[in-house]
Amino acid sequence: MTKQPIHVVGAGLAGSEAAWQIAQAGVPVILHEMRPHRATPVHQTSGFAELVCSNSFRSDDWEYNAVGLLHAEMRRLDSAILCAADHHQVPAGGALAVDREGYSQAVTTALRTHPNVTLVNEELDRWPPQDWDNVIIATGPLTSPALSEAILSQTGQDALAFFDAIAPIIHADSINMDIAWRQSRYDKEGPGGDAAAYINCPMDRDQYGAFIQALIDGPKAEFRDWEKDTPYFDGCLPIEVMAERGPETLRYGPMKPVGLTNPHNPAVKAYAIVQLRQDNALGTLFNMVGFQTKLKHGAQTEVFRMIPGLENAQFARLGGLHRNTFIQSPKLLDAQLRLTSQPRIRFAGQITGVEGYVESAAMGLMAGRFAAAQWLGAELSPPPPHTALGALIAHVTGGHLADDKGSFQPMNINYGLLPPMEGPRHDADGKRLKPPERGRAKKRLMSQRALEALESWVSS
Repeated sequence: MTKQPIHVVGAGLAGSEAAWQIAQAGVPVILHEMRPHRATPVHQTSGFAELVCSNSFRSDDWEYNAVGLLHAEMRRLDSAILCAADHHQVPAGGALAVDREGYSQAVTTALRTHPNVTLVNEELDRWPPQDWDNVIIATGPLTSPALSEAILSQTGQDALAFFDAIAPIIHADSINMDIAWRQSRYDKEGPGGDAAAYINCPMDRDQYGAFIQALIDGPKAEFRDWEKDTPYFDGCLPIEVMAERGPETLRYGPMKPVGLTNPHNPAVKAYAIVQLRQDNALGTLFNMVGFQTKLKHGAQTEVFRMIPGLENAQFARLGGLHRNTFIQSPKLLDAQLRLTSQPRIRFAGQITGVEGYVESAAMGLMAGRFAAAQWLGAELSPPPPHTALGALIAHVTGGHLADDKGSFQPMNINYGLLPPMEGPRHDADGKRLKPPERGRAKKRLMSQRALEALESWVSS
């Protein structure tokens, strides 16, 4: 009995990468792409893996940057996206930037000419038919309305086509705990019995007033035309919109100073308090509670470092507010990116809750390898969590800690998603490293550990 081919829906970065990985494994794949028959609000061509925003894949430094590490891992696994980017690179300092047209054409040609790839130019406007027994949905943030409705109907998760209000996330080791402290409001224990689940940053009246004014005055990102009619999700307002409603609004909202006592100065009551909540199971990342924002990224770092305790904050992710389409992956997907209720269906790319070109392609790469292995009668384990690839999968399928509403927000790759390790305290000559140098050395060790772990995984 002849096996059915694998179906990949969407020829963006994730879908193109998934189809390539499947085809390279010697497995037949049908790649479904609705363009050019049905356009999107942002795509300009019918080419595969078209870059609709920046032409940069960000840093290519594998030693000291998590994105560069992800590049290195994907190159090791024969990534079509990275191969095309490398061949069509344009000068951009330490970043991997590409000639958009040449890059997209290279990906398109590689897939169109591959003997194991069949292209179908039509929109999938329904849930994949039952006789498609191995499917990857990689339709990205601009999933068509019809397919979005089908996904909602099948998953029951209200997590599609809304403005996702994203709060900044901070590396825990960059928070000044000589100023901040751990405590939950009224020392109330959470489900895990922790009465000190939050990190608190206090403000006096003058600091608060200056901060509110900076929020109001800071430059804001504008909605694009195709975003303007999408409502805010769950009534989640940007922090600067709340600030504009009155100077005391935030003190009675996410910055209320009640139920907390500063152990560094117990006699003085804070005028306002910013709370940070643990964002990942490793405890390396903390989310700024209620600080979803449309401030431009440069303004965010400047304004949020005004908060006592965050003067040297390093951000794993800055805030944002934009139309997005993604599923509640931790509730829906297993470690093989399969829908737990219907294992014949996998999701890949930005729809799984990752941010960024490279991260989306990486999820396509892994979904493609998982699907091909299944077709060939094998079971492929995910890469170790010490790798960038493994860390991304672990995060979207269970490493994220949901907030009080159980919500899940997209994430870029960063070192905070990898299991922590102790950084060196001295250099090769025995000289004591200062914090910046120590942090840099730690990143290099984590990158080396990741590539060694990936190599062992590949060998096995």
